[in-house]
Amino acid sequence: MRKTTRFPVEGANSLWHVYKTVPFWKVIRNFLVIQLARYTPFLSLKNWLYRTFLHMKVGPQTSFALMVMLDIMFPEKIQVGRNTVIGYNTTILAHEYLIKEYRLGEVIIGDEVMIGANSTILPGITIGNGAVIAAGTVVHKDVSAGSFVGGNPMQVIYTKEQMEQRFQPECFSKSHNLD
Repeated sequence: MRKTTRFPVEGANSLWHVYKTVPFWKVIRNFLVIQLARYTPFLSLKNWLYRTFLHMKVGPQTSFALMVMLDIMFPEKIQVGRNTVIGYNTTILAHEYLIKEYRLGEVIIGDEVMIGANSTILPGITIGNGAVIAAGTVVHKDVSAGSFVGGNPMQVIYTKEQMEQRFQPECFSKSHNLD
């Protein structure tokens, strides 16, 4: 189960209550920063924008590809480790607005994680160090360190142990005729 906090609402659906949950000017500022960062080709500038204006924790040498869409209302709930790659057009959410409630949850992405293009990370998710997320995956539950996951619904393709076995140096050299 994802780690989210639930907030019930009465009357209209929770999105109608949006500016009771997050200040209007914060959303405008976040929108402008995120849109600027989505199109800039300078990785260090993106990280600086995210750290400075969105109050995100972003590790050194982390790369957000073109068009990555961060949560516009609660980006400060997103944490990304060092030397991680977030693929083209990936969406990272820290909130969900539903009919009778809204939910908030931190997203924690570890060190040296690879997230393929067009993936969606839902609120309340932890992705362990060294994990690989296949392109187009909807990450709806935690991903253990070193594992390779993919699909919709997301499934474990290889565990950390299977990944280590697949990429042992002697296995790699034999399969590529490097001897």
